[in-house]
Formats: sequence, C-alpha cells, structure tokens
Amino acid sequence: MKPLLPIILCLALVAGLVAPCVATDNTPPDGYTALFNGKDLTGWKGLLKGPYDNPEKRAALASDERAELQKQADEQMRAHWKVEDGALVFDGKGRSLCTAKDYGDFDMYVDWKILPKGDSGIYLRGTPQVQIWDLNDNPVGSGGLYNNRTHPSKPTKCADKPVGQWNTMRIKMVGETVPIWLYGDLVVDNVVLENYWNREKPIFPTGQIELQNHGNTLWFKNIYLKELPRKE
Repeated sequence: MKPLLPIILCLALVAGLVAPCVATDNTPPDGYTALFNGKDLTGWKGLLKGPYDNPEKRAALASDERAELQKQADEQMRAHWKVEDGALVFDGKGRSLCTAKDYGDFDMYVDWKILPKGDSGIYLRGTPQVQIWDLNDNPVGSGGLYNNRTHPSKPTKCADKPVGQWNTMRIKMVGETVPIWLYGDLVVDNVVLENYWNREKPIFPTGQIELQNHGNTLWFKNIYLKELPRKE
C-alpha cells in the first residue's frame, strides 16, 4: 500500500494550501519557474549598498553608475551567499540576495530554515517585508508584513515549524495586497503591503524579490514563482 502523506499533500496543493508536489528539490511544478536552480547563483544579484537599496534612489542612478555599483554588490554577494546541498546559504554578514528580474503580480512558494535567534525576511517588489524569525523569541510567528504601520503587520496565527526545520511559505502578491500561507495555514489574509520607502505612495507596481537576514545563517530552497496577469 502506498503511503498516504504524498497523496494528501498533492490534494492539498489543488486547494492552494501547501507546496507544489515535485519529485526533487528545486524542480518547479507545472506553471511555475524555479528562481533558484539548486546549483549556483544564476538569476540572482547582490543588493546595492545604501542608500541605493531604496528602489526610488536606485532607479534615479545613471546607467554607468548603477552598473559599477551592481558589480561591487555582486562581488560582495558572492562572498557571503553560496549553494550547499541544493540550498542557498547565507552567512549573515553581507547584504540581501535579489532576483535579477523584477516582478509585478505573482504566486510564489519558498522553503526556508533558520537558526536560533534568526531574523530574516522576504522583500516583495523591493519592499520590506514578509517577516521570518525565531518563534521562541517572537511567539507571534512568521509571515507578517513587519513594516506596515496602517494595515496589520502581524500574522493571524503562529504556524512555524521548530527552529532548524524547513518551513514552506506561499506568498501571493496581487496589486497592493498579499495573502500568505505558512505550511498550509493562512497567516495573512489579503493585507495591503505598504510602501516602506515612501509612505505617501502605494507599493511599487514591480520590483525585485529580495532574501534578507540579520546576523546569522539561514537557508532557502524550492523557490517557485508563477507570474500572474495584471488586472486592469
């Protein structure tokens, strides 16, 4: 008799609850693209140093200046991000890892793992952030939109796996709103992601996805994304 768990997980995917059903890590399911190939840093770049981590300031750079700053950022990125056993590993000493491409509306899955005292986040359209941290220090749990001021910033429940275990997160960015699932549990229900960089404006229509961390090691893998058509 075949084990039931894979069947249950695949049925749950149909309902949009958990990660896609794939045979091996970093192999995208139908309709999705693997942003990380499990082998190297192809498709990723380093985050420009401040103040050009701000998308508005970055966009204002002359092309030659931006290219030089990106070269420096990529060198710094390669010193602190590596691929190990099919996962992106960050030593916590450098800046964020960014997608080489900008995205607008999308449906995304990502697996992540942290150490004790871990404090990480996923920037959407270059904007902080979907929060990831050690639930022992922050029992509210991961998944909240940490930098929101007007709209809710905390998850509605704690669904984290214990520190040291892999967590599967689904993030759906449509317009200004974001629902987030953490291993099948809806923890953010269509909350507006505010523009941290300029609170007088709505979130940018497109931007890079960034993997961020403060101070210690973390891991990412199975980063799958499906771009969604933009609604008029």
